[in-house]
Amino acid sequence: MYKVEGYCKIVDDMESILENASLGKRALWLAKLRWTAIGILAIATFVATNIFSISVAHIELYYLSLILVPYNLILHLTIRNLCKKEDYVSQQIFHKIIIFQMLVDIVILAVILHFSGGVENPFLFCFVIHVVVASILLSTIWSYLQATLAILLFGSMVFLEYIGAIPHYSLEGFASSGVYHNEVFILGVFMVLSATLYTVIYITNSIANQLKKQQQKYKDANSLLEQKDRIKNEYVLRVTHDIKGDLAAIKSCLDLVVDGVVGPLNEKQSDLVVRADRRSEKCMTFVSMLLKTTQMKLDGKIEMNKFSLKNTIFNAFSSVQLKASQKNTHIEYYITPKLDEAYGNYFLIEETVTNLLFNAIKYTPEGGQVILSAKDAKSHVLIEVTDTGIGLAKDDTEKVFDEFYRTKKAKKIEKDGTGLGLSIARQVVEQHGGKIWVKSEEGRGSTFSFTLPKTKGSL
Repeated sequence: MYKVEGYCKIVDDMESILENASLGKRALWLAKLRWTAIGILAIATFVATNIFSISVAHIELYYLSLILVPYNLILHLTIRNLCKKEDYVSQQIFHKIIIFQMLVDIVILAVILHFSGGVENPFLFCFVIHVVVASILLSTIWSYLQATLAILLFGSMVFLEYIGAIPHYSLEGFASSGVYHNEVFILGVFMVLSATLYTVIYITNSIANQLKKQQQKYKDANSLLEQKDRIKNEYVLRVTHDIKGDLAAIKSCLDLVVDGVVGPLNEKQSDLVVRADRRSEKCMTFVSMLLKTTQMKLDGKIEMNKFSLKNTIFNAFSSVQLKASQKNTHIEYYITPKLDEAYGNYFLIEETVTNLLFNAIKYTPEGGQVILSAKDAKSHVLIEVTDTGIGLAKDDTEKVFDEFYRTKKAKKIEKDGTGLGLSIARQVVEQHGGKIWVKSEEGRGSTFSFTLPKTKGSL
């Protein structure tokens, strides 16, 4: 199925807190972000006082950092517990929690600025970060209200320090003392901060709205493509099912003729019928594989349980032994001791392993070697099929799992291959939550590898 993916790569991070994330996840993201802010506050206070010898109310700032730890811990745990029950918790509750967090954060930032120089502190523009976050998490109206509150709090703090109602903590060693009494400087900073906050909200909301609109367009396009792809698959399923029935009837009739049930044939007639029978058999194989591929696309889900990996490998190995002996190909298998169970659909996995083995034997010259191994990969099982066959060119390794793709060398060895075997293998493995890949060197062989989960929790 075709996907419109380029745009999604650009906006993945923004998307995680815009469209795809629920309000609960947004509230939790904000709490996680606050841990970073608490750490920065403590480190910045230490660096300012001990490295740069800047005078700040470090005791008060350290106390504030300590107070914020239990506050954010309680908030973090509360939100996380609510997220577990998000299906039963009103989204309005999460919206209120987000607003509460941001209001408190504005107050905290104002308090931090008060103890670290007030209007003298260039970090007063951290309010910009706050309004950007507000623009992402909240509606436009709430964003402007947050910015207005920040401006009022900052303005009140500066004014109270100016008139002496509250003490001013100068940043000695960094800024000139007494600037908090300079009316022109105070007014200039206040005006610049106010204009910056409102401008940032306008720009951020404009960008966010454009992203949402573009994202919706791509979602609609993907939805339409998925719908068309499903219609196509359903059509292919119906057609191939009908064709398979007709081919089965033709094959049955040809088998009767080939076996001589309906009477003897002369040499020319026998040759033509045998050729027709072989062609119909290949056509049946192709239609069956196409039917299976389409059915897997439409179903999307498969029934999975714990199964014996050893038995699956034994069965797959037994299925190819005759073919290997006919080509004088040495085959062997290795299973990590104590490795037994995996999680998935044993029939599909057995079929996948068998197909990989058949492929390896088919494209390995006589006298070659094929090795099947199953190894423990922590939460997953790693299965590998290694051969000493014709190998793949570098360009082929990127396309070999595509539907109907066949390499030039493979076509020379078998002209009538379907090009669906490895595509089906990839679908099976991906539906199990695993990965499949190939490492190959042209003329020296290939190793096809895929992973499987050991348990349902490993998916």
